[in-house]
Amino acid sequence: MNRYLLASESVTEGHPDKICDQVSDAILDEVVRQDPNGRVACDSFVSLGMVVVGGQLRTTAQVDVANTVRRVLKDIGYTDIHYGIDHETCAVLNAIGPQSPDIALGVDTGGAGDQGLMIGYACRETEQLMPLPIMLAHKVCRQLAELRKSGQLPYLGPDGKSQVCVEYDNGRPARIDSLVISCQHSADVLDEDGRLRESVRQEIIHKAGLPALDPAMVDAGTRFFVNPTGKFVIGGPQSDTGMTGRKVMVDAYGGAARHGGGAFSGKDPTKVDRSAAYMARYVAKNCVAAGLCERIELMLAYVIGIAEPVAMSLTTYGTNRIAEDRIYRLIRDSFDFRPRAMIERLDLLRPIYLRTAAYGHFGRNEPEFTWERTDCAAALARKAGL
Repeated sequence: MNRYLLASESVTEGHPDKICDQVSDAILDEVVRQDPNGRVACDSFVSLGMVVVGGQLRTTAQVDVANTVRRVLKDIGYTDIHYGIDHETCAVLNAIGPQSPDIALGVDTGGAGDQGLMIGYACRETEQLMPLPIMLAHKVCRQLAELRKSGQLPYLGPDGKSQVCVEYDNGRPARIDSLVISCQHSADVLDEDGRLRESVRQEIIHKAGLPALDPAMVDAGTRFFVNPTGKFVIGGPQSDTGMTGRKVMVDAYGGAARHGGGAFSGKDPTKVDRSAAYMARYVAKNCVAAGLCERIELMLAYVIGIAEPVAMSLTTYGTNRIAEDRIYRLIRDSFDFRPRAMIERLDLLRPIYLRTAAYGHFGRNEPEFTWERTDCAAALARKAGL
């Protein structure tokens, strides 16, 4: 098809699943801060008035789980029981246990912390070398959170979602077909029929939606949906449970690329679900920045306890400037995909993970996101003769 639609969604930091991702990564940060070589596999569950934290640790760190959970909730904005959970009064259940020594047998020798597939992707659609739909969806959700926290839209609650649908023409973004914003709000902005007032819908579109979009891609046919059911008063853990790792497409490329299925949050970097996914993004971004191709998807596969990936493959979707087998050889010759090497190259033994847990792990030019650097692009281009 020459013309097609691609939609991607994002969620705000107050979405129940994202609460859990942030809790899990906040606990990981506490371990890494005290014990950089600690092992963490931490999952969280949130429901009405309650957070459950479970998983396995092997560390010398002393983590105050309850206070860490309450700090995350407070920073998000869950400071009122009417939102379904309150940082001061919620129950926190700690079900964390020790890591199995069977896993340590392979990991301590430098092997991968688990089996699985990891995907790295990059393309020329945005300056961050990310797909446009997911970047716009993240931008809308960030805007919602900023307007809520600054008091510009005081009726907003912490929970929210966005979805951006982009129409492509011959593989390139041509226009924005639709924008969906679903945002929790107080009951005082409902009309007499119990639906969100039209004036409030327009304010959300013009303050949260339109500023996130490229005006050149918005036309008369672009459709805007704000709280399509009519209202969104009951939200957060009051309306939905949350779990770590249920927003893997939001965390990655929004459906523009495949996903191996492994979540990132709550896992220390010996877990290749995280470190190899970051490394694959780093390599893919550098390949595109070097001009080897306009678009690339890199797949890695690992076996628990074995350091080297058992498989690596790539596709450039016909956008390559040199043969794909040459790109493959360049990657194998230029990058080390063993866990210890990836951790060292990307400096992953730092308490950086809470920042990654909302608004995407990729496409962010912030100091913590070392996998977004393009410091190998010039060398790759030189080796390729470009």
